[in-house]
Amino acid sequence: MSTSTMNAAVASQPTHPFQEFWRYFKGNKGALAGLAIVVMVLLMALLAPWIAPYPPDLTNNAAFLKPPAWQEGGSRAYLLGTDAIGRDILSRLMHGARLSLVIGIAVVTLSVVVGTVLGLVAGYFKGILEIAIMRMMDIILTLPSLLLAIVIVAILGPGLVNAMLAVAIVVLPHYVRITRAAVIAETSRDYVTAARMTGAGHIRLMFSEVLPNCTAPLIVQASLGISTAILDAAALGFLGLGAQPPSPEWGTMLADAREFVLRAWWVVTFPGLAILITVLAFNLLGDGLRDALDPKLKR
Repeated sequence: MSTSTMNAAVASQPTHPFQEFWRYFKGNKGALAGLAIVVMVLLMALLAPWIAPYPPDLTNNAAFLKPPAWQEGGSRAYLLGTDAIGRDILSRLMHGARLSLVIGIAVVTLSVVVGTVLGLVAGYFKGILEIAIMRMMDIILTLPSLLLAIVIVAILGPGLVNAMLAVAIVVLPHYVRITRAAVIAETSRDYVTAARMTGAGHIRLMFSEVLPNCTAPLIVQASLGISTAILDAAALGFLGLGAQPPSPEWGTMLADAREFVLRAWWVVTFPGLAILITVLAFNLLGDGLRDALDPKLKR
């Protein structure tokens, strides 16, 4: 067989789905940067007990509001400085990454599971059930998300678990609407009709036939939803309704540093930058996933 024939045969072979996905994904430089930052934050969170210089709650009475190492009065022992009671900010940021990622992943997991089930039911069965579910989601969407989360936490009581539950309820309508729209589009396709003609029941049609073909938009929304969950949880922590002191959650760190912002810029700047960079990284990653998974956006 000639070389040209072999090259033509290789070119005619179908591309593996992951290879096609990666080809589109790596073409988005912002998405690659977001992926790199997310991986670094994940590693920092996983390795925090071993790479953090100090325990997050360890105080030093001789190092109150010590500036970063590169500023006059700083020390290499505290690279990013200390807070008002002598705790190392770098160590607290590393351990806070664990809390923020746990919040984001837990909120998105709960919202995706509940939202997918409700969206499947609404899109598949339609009728009164669909109207009831979608009108409830519309009511939630009409309320400002942060205000609704504050009301829910005020009812349930402040705390990390209640804050996660409140944020999950706030973002739930997005997953319900996305799933419902995808289910309505898929149920009219020939493969669903063929499965129904072979005697497939509702459960099999919903979870084995329709749901696997609705995962792409859910994956994109989930990646974007992690950043929203982290931001909302930080806002609740800043207001004193989320994680409670001495927890090293980034929003709580900002709340503890409010009164020192004018004379110790580092106690506010570094937790704020951690929230900004992490949220931006997940948004960039979500944009890249959307471009790679949505056939309409592939160039």
